[in-house]
Amino acid sequence: MNILVVGGGGREHAICMSVSKSKKADKIYCAPGNAGIASVAECVPIGAMEFDKLVDFAKNNSIDFCIVGMDDPLVGGLVDLMEEAGIRTFGPKKNAAILEGSKAFAKDLMKKYNIPTAAYENFDSYDEAIEYIKKSKFPIVLKADGLALGKGVLICNTVDEAIEGAREIMLDKKFGESGNRMVVEEFMTGREVSVLSFVDGKTIRIMTSAQDHKRAGDGDTGLNTGGMGTFSPSPFYTDEVDDYCKKYIYQATVDAMRSENREFKGIIFFGLMITENGPRVLEYNARFGDPEAQVVLPRMKNDILEVMEACVDGKLDDITLEFEDNAAVCVVLASDGYPVAYEKGKIIKGFEAFDNKSDYFCFHAGTKFDDDGNIVTNGGRVLGITAKGDTLKEARTNAYRATEWIDFDNKYMRHDIGKAIDEA
Repeated sequence: MNILVVGGGGREHAICMSVSKSKKADKIYCAPGNAGIASVAECVPIGAMEFDKLVDFAKNNSIDFCIVGMDDPLVGGLVDLMEEAGIRTFGPKKNAAILEGSKAFAKDLMKKYNIPTAAYENFDSYDEAIEYIKKSKFPIVLKADGLALGKGVLICNTVDEAIEGAREIMLDKKFGESGNRMVVEEFMTGREVSVLSFVDGKTIRIMTSAQDHKRAGDGDTGLNTGGMGTFSPSPFYTDEVDDYCKKYIYQATVDAMRSENREFKGIIFFGLMITENGPRVLEYNARFGDPEAQVVLPRMKNDILEVMEACVDGKLDDITLEFEDNAAVCVVLASDGYPVAYEKGKIIKGFEAFDNKSDYFCFHAGTKFDDDGNIVTNGGRVLGITAKGDTLKEARTNAYRATEWIDFDNKYMRHDIGKAIDEA
């Protein structure tokens, strides 16, 4: 099979790596890809939102199967266009990707179908939102309705903070058109857990759990980012939690989407909060998390193409997912100043240290080749350093050891990824 993966970050590097191990994969392309992905796939200089060019490339290069990794092209309807062109494509169609594309839609869906989540209200009017905020119990959470690169969520401790946050989202358009509508949500406390799943429209198969670290600084301080690191599995995702979610959340979400004539095929990412009153859904994503994919996929035993084809063909009930009985930790190496302002073009050294090490991975997120053939930084999140271990603590030790193998000017990372493991 000729495969096209759409995207150019650490998630897509992890996907391409998994696809490269499939016995079904002959030729792998990635658009646009990055300097690391180039080692396992042929990178194509087409942006993820250049739909016409992507469809033409797929037709002209006999692509048998397309995998859309990123949220923007999913929400924009790339899967629909690919399938109309006769290209089998993994990912939800536009009318199903709204599960991630609109937080207001997701909240309304959960309310309608009694899926456990935080209390909330949706607002199109800034003035109405302010009136509601003034009467709210604090802290509260403000969410831009649309996609915002994982950063459109503000936790506000006071009325003044919330009024300023609402202004940023709805009037100043800090997150662009995503802020035309805003969700105001009760603040929940507990452990956050990420659970990825494969879905074929009716059947759901749950992957191993993970836990992300969104804040830029140690101790969960600083601004929200796309993710500074993650670990898998989560010790807080117990059998009891799993049973509850299977009964009230996972299949219920798939069935709700079918009932709304929005059959979902692809990945549903469940962002959960384990509260004292049980698990609650924080958010849905319609694709692999980044960097969750970097700790989940290296532990998956299945041929990823077989699983993805089963999703597209509605045959996921024939698949049993299997994961290694171990753990993985990913530490993101970022450019200092991320997520606000940072320099690019810094030469990266040390990749050879990962050669022939089966339990260590260097996933490229923001890299490119310069004119001299050097791999240089090209984004806020630069690399995801992932390591396995028999236990989470061992994997964490291994991952931080591996971060020392890589060097570039402006290198920045959190030093407490997976620290919660010590408290479990």
